[in-house]
Amino acid sequence: MTRVPVLLLNSGIAMLDYRVPPGVCAPAGTVVRVPIGPRQVVGVVWDHGLGDGDDGLDENKLRPVQVLADAPLIPPPLRRLIDWTSDYYVANPAAVLKMAIPVMDALLRDAEVPEYQLSAIEPARMTEGRLQAMAAIGDHSGTVRELMMRANVSEAVIRGMIKTGLLIVADPMPEHALPPPDPDFGAPQLSAEQQVVASELVAAVTARKFAPLVLHGVTGSGKTEAYFEAVAAALRAGRQVMILLPEIALTEPFVDRFVARFGVEPAVWHSDMRYAERRRTWRAIASGRTQVVMGARSALYLPFPALGLIVVDEAHEMSFKQQDGVTYHARDVAVMRARMEDCPVILASATPALETRVQVAKGHYRQLELPSRFGGATMPDIAAIDLLQDPPVRGTWLAPTLVRAMEETLGRGEQVLLFLNRRGYAPLTLCRHCGHRCQCPNCSAWMVEHRRTHRLLCHHCGHVEMVPQHCPECGEVDQLVACGPGVERIAEEAERLFPDAKVVQATSDTLSSPAKAQAFVHRMESGEIDIVVGTQLITKGYHFPELTLVGVVDADLGLQGGDLRAAERSFQQIAQVAGRAGRGSKPGRVFVQTHDPQASVIRALVSGDEHRFYREETEMRRLAGAPPFGRFVAIIISSEEADEATAVAKSIARAAPHVPGMQVFGPAPAPLAKLRARYRHRLLVHAERSVPVQRVVREWLGRVRIPKGCRVGVDVDPYSFM
Repeated sequence: MTRVPVLLLNSGIAMLDYRVPPGVCAPAGTVVRVPIGPRQVVGVVWDHGLGDGDDGLDENKLRPVQVLADAPLIPPPLRRLIDWTSDYYVANPAAVLKMAIPVMDALLRDAEVPEYQLSAIEPARMTEGRLQAMAAIGDHSGTVRELMMRANVSEAVIRGMIKTGLLIVADPMPEHALPPPDPDFGAPQLSAEQQVVASELVAAVTARKFAPLVLHGVTGSGKTEAYFEAVAAALRAGRQVMILLPEIALTEPFVDRFVARFGVEPAVWHSDMRYAERRRTWRAIASGRTQVVMGARSALYLPFPALGLIVVDEAHEMSFKQQDGVTYHARDVAVMRARMEDCPVILASATPALETRVQVAKGHYRQLELPSRFGGATMPDIAAIDLLQDPPVRGTWLAPTLVRAMEETLGRGEQVLLFLNRRGYAPLTLCRHCGHRCQCPNCSAWMVEHRRTHRLLCHHCGHVEMVPQHCPECGEVDQLVACGPGVERIAEEAERLFPDAKVVQATSDTLSSPAKAQAFVHRMESGEIDIVVGTQLITKGYHFPELTLVGVVDADLGLQGGDLRAAERSFQQIAQVAGRAGRGSKPGRVFVQTHDPQASVIRALVSGDEHRFYREETEMRRLAGAPPFGRFVAIIISSEEADEATAVAKSIARAAPHVPGMQVFGPAPAPLAKLRARYRHRLLVHAERSVPVQRVVREWLGRVRIPKGCRVGVDVDPYSFM
């Protein structure tokens, strides 16, 4: 056959038919270059096209493909995964293919693209765009395009920074090949419970069959050591392994544990990698030279030719849900990739998501248990502090009971963790004179003061400003006041209370790269740090034996808003951060500050009755027909023109089909009504499980004319309702 469908890396066209010239071999999965008008674009020969090939078209009139001889094939299971992702998440297949080929120059072995990093010079002229770019780039390096995307600025800003010397060419990456991991290098002494679980996992790998396994173990039970035995089994069988982590800040501590077990580092894949490093890693994976890859959710679409095991660590984490572009959930996509690769997938978590628990109850997933901590360590005692009965001193945020516990802990030479899931110094800055609130010009969100860097920062679009001396509204001097606490403010209070203690913040601002996270871990392990003040970044994966006290500053914060998963997410987050305490030989304590100690989440945490909490949450979801018992699909309309966004949202609503078992709510302005200078409206589809909601939504939106400047996004199984 000389006529082939080609899936293009062009979202506006996606799929076209081309002709394979005589003597050229181009089976499905071949990467090719094809003409579109006067341009040449890259695509992949696909398994199926838009038509059946019997439309009477003269194949000689089709334009020819040019095979990229040095590019690896896109494997069949990955092509099926791309098709499934596009269908399930109502996504453009070209956008999904771009996730599988994220580094275009990886297709050409000798491509050279310069990368840039910030220089040490003081800028003579500082514009708002350059200020924003410098804050976003930090220690990162990348190509012009990568830095544009990271900083959300124009190419002209980056080019101007290069011209003035603010950005300089980064040192080239040295060529080196990772040695293969040794499955017998550092075989651990497992507990009896770990050995039973590890044997089950190894058996699943040896069987080479699809098997979704939930590894449920309390914090500190040794889940990682157990699934490392499954990794070893895959290596002995000559298979590749993918390990997904929820945060790139966890990669370096995890690498240390991997090296201790297997003797060498795994390959890593995440957004902090340099361009050249990503290019070489992609090729090494595609060729099969790299056996183990540890990475963020984007690693799911790497072209493994011999995948034998997938591990999703901390599988309950919300950060596995991609919120921009193709809005997929890495946990669910990992299960589908394992099905298509015919290999086991391990979902490891101390607090599995409700959706995962329901799959276990239905018998679709098998659950393995590690019910106790490794090495005789015990779970910490958890107590609630009623802030109405035991309030902090006016102008402070730590209750007297928690402060006394900190004094006792520090007096014994042990470490303290204070948890507040709010970056910066204060979430709101307002004027005492006129009431003006500092708001982002691009988003309907408040600017957050970051006192450490003397900046106001928007956490949604990255817009940054200097903290003004005068009120922008009334012009009064020294009238701007910070309202509410962020981690910087809590750290300030801890330093004031304990001036001799070393206080460190652990957030995405301070641990912005794997190297910084590794340095933080080493300082904690060496005892350099006494008090850690951190966000959700500190709740997972870390093991500090001398950390014996955890204080949750505001347990009610995550329960605010209308998110259907708010209670579950708060339970998971607090349970995870509580699990940082008492992981060594010394017992741990946890104090949870709350205004409502009778809330179901708080009662479940204090009593340790996890089963009752999830039983009640499951029944509430069932009665409401909410996921996983029903389906939600969000339709988000955005435009730079407010009237256009409103008009398109109303047009989509008028075209909504009447389908039994399906309701459409909206349109309405999104809670975050303006984001990155675009006005936003939302519709929410609620459907019964029996409704083919993806097909309905795709056909529905296909009947509506969308203006060029308007975007319509579809979020299947949404996790954010903003």
